[in-house]
Amino acid sequence: LWKWGYCARLLKTNNFRTAASNTSFPAVRMLLAQLSGRVPGLFVAVKKNTFFTMPETVEDKTNPELYLPHPGVRGMTVLNREAFKRTVVVPALKVKKEIVSSVLKSLKQSVLQRPGLKRVVEDPEDEDSRFVILDPHKIPEFSLGEPEQQVLKQLSVHPEVSRYHLELTYENFKAEEILRAVLPEGQDVTSGFSRVGHIAHLNLRDHQLPYRHLIGQVIMDKNPGITCVVNKTNIIDSTYRNFEMEVLAGENNLVTKVKENNIAYELDFSKVYWNPRLSTEHGRIVELLQPGDVLFDVCAGIGPFAIPAARRRCRVFANDLNPDSYTWLLHNCKLNKVETKVKAFNMDGRDFLRGPVREELSKELPLLEEEHKTAFHIVMNLPALAVEFLDVFRHLLVGEPCSPACLPTVHCYGFSKHSNPARDIQERAEASLGTSLAGRCSTVLVRNVAPNKEMLCLSFQIPADVLYKRPCPDEAKPASKRLCTSQDSSEEKLPS
Repeated sequence: LWKWGYCARLLKTNNFRTAASNTSFPAVRMLLAQLSGRVPGLFVAVKKNTFFTMPETVEDKTNPELYLPHPGVRGMTVLNREAFKRTVVVPALKVKKEIVSSVLKSLKQSVLQRPGLKRVVEDPEDEDSRFVILDPHKIPEFSLGEPEQQVLKQLSVHPEVSRYHLELTYENFKAEEILRAVLPEGQDVTSGFSRVGHIAHLNLRDHQLPYRHLIGQVIMDKNPGITCVVNKTNIIDSTYRNFEMEVLAGENNLVTKVKENNIAYELDFSKVYWNPRLSTEHGRIVELLQPGDVLFDVCAGIGPFAIPAARRRCRVFANDLNPDSYTWLLHNCKLNKVETKVKAFNMDGRDFLRGPVREELSKELPLLEEEHKTAFHIVMNLPALAVEFLDVFRHLLVGEPCSPACLPTVHCYGFSKHSNPARDIQERAEASLGTSLAGRCSTVLVRNVAPNKEMLCLSFQIPADVLYKRPCPDEAKPASKRLCTSQDSSEEKLPS
């Protein structure tokens, strides 16, 4: 119990950190996986911010316009960097150049800390002196407090604060400051984006569209390594899980390289689905697998579940309906030298489950005994549709059920706008399966997709009475085949 409480506190803390500072999260995730076994038995909130955010603007309560660009940039739609220049008055101390380092060290809490701005500048009237720029937030009245004056007295520095005219240019302003100055007052400013290799991916709102090219250029300017900025122009297509996009700034090159959980992938971002915010979830599922396990990845994409599972010495069957995803899946398997461990398919999801998956389970499960350590995992990562298509497992196999310990585990993803998303996704799954999952499933909160919309993962072992159909002695085999064929053709297909 103490371990669970400790993990929960770490999770709660890390949920609100940026990806850069979230260093302890993988360790917590591994501990959770070890403690919970192969199928977690509780509801765990797992969120990770793999979202790149622009630094927040520091509010200056004494002079809110101190670090804002020139007011004349309001409404600009074509970026003019020269128009952002302005001069502000900041406090400064005149000191001898020999003791500049000592002053900086002694007054480190009061010295200007703004990135990109020099804290020490030359005195044009005295080459032996320098101006040390002070933080106007800390010295609002252009006069030092008693503690600072005592420090300067020990250094033989006159405590008089000068007024220094500091020129600010486009390079000195943060991205959010620039966009807040340009967009109409009171409107939301784009504060983050997803990074996919050299591509920054935005989801702009309608009121931001007139400024979209300027926004793209600013993001590219302020984020080293970004050479292309795109904006999604339609919703994700449920069939191939891709979307139309517009290049806002930079080169029109959407073939990129990414690295996730120490594995490299290559992809064409305009033709396949890739979401960097799912890296934690990919790692969580893979850590549930043991060498020798079997993974069936129904909607494999370019391989973020399949390839790390193969590198973990699992046998992998990976499928995707999108022919471009299938092509990049094969490419990434070769890139990571696991092409011999992954059997790839370009099929409809239902056909994949009723074909290769059923064939493999029918062959493997009867041979397993209860103490056998091989586990079968089925990942259905199509959150828009997968929960409603769980009925594909009804009587998928024919014969006597295998040992309960050997039953395949399903990890099914779904969206929910319900006030109790865990209960909602479980009830919908139960409706599709035609049985109760009470006490034999776990739900993990993957991420918040939008206000009041959550993405979750429901994990459960398929109940034997759902998975198996016992053969009737008086039924002829050909008739059974005809019945199965009829059922298959009448049911809706599951796209991958």
